[in-house]
Amino acid sequence: MVWVISINNFSKIITMKIFKYALLAIPFLYFSCNDDDDTPEPVNEEEVITTMNVYVDGALAMSSTDSDGEGPLEPVVTDGVLAANTTYSVRLEFLNELEDPAEDITEEVEEEALEHQVFYSAGGDLNVGVEYANFDSDENPLGTLFTLTTNEAGSGTITITLVHEPMKPNDGLATAGGSTDIEVTFNVSVE
Repeated sequence: MVWVISINNFSKIITMKIFKYALLAIPFLYFSCNDDDDTPEPVNEEEVITTMNVYVDGALAMSSTDSDGEGPLEPVVTDGVLAANTTYSVRLEFLNELEDPAEDITEEVEEEALEHQVFYSAGGDLNVGVEYANFDSDENPLGTLFTLTTNEAGSGTITITLVHEPMKPNDGLATAGGSTDIEVTFNVSVE
C-alpha cells in the first residue's frame, strides 16, 4: 500500500498539529512567564483607634473615647487641669476598644515609628511649650512621649494629632502630609 499525500493536504495536517500543540502550550507559557514570583509588599493598613489617653506625670489627665469608632456617636472627651509654671512628663496611649480585650495601638505606633508622628498645637489663651521625648530610628520626632511646660494661668485648647506616614522631617502638621489616624482637641485650664 502506498500513501500519496499532496503538498496541500500535508500542509493542512502540519498546520492542524502545530495549532493543536500551540493551544496546549499557551497556558504553560502564560504561567511560566508570569513575574509574580516576587513576594508582595505587605499592606500596612491604618490603625483603628477609638481611645486616646493622656497621662501626665503617670496619672490619667485627659482622655477621648469614641465607643463606636467611625460611627455616628460623638467621642466622649475628658478635659484637663494643669498647674501654672510646671514641667510635666506626658505619655500618650492609643487603644482600639472595639477589640476584646482592647488592643494597645501605642505599641504598634512605636514599633512603626518611621511611619508615624504625633503633632501638638495650643490654642486660645493657653501658653504652653511642648518638647518631643522620643524619636524614630532616623532621629525624627515620634511624640508618644513629650514634655509639657506650662507658664502663667490661662485656658485654651491642646490639639493632639497622630499622623500615619507623614513626610519626615517636616516643619509641623501643615507640611507633614500623610493621613490622620486620630485627632483630639482637649480644653485645658492652667491654674
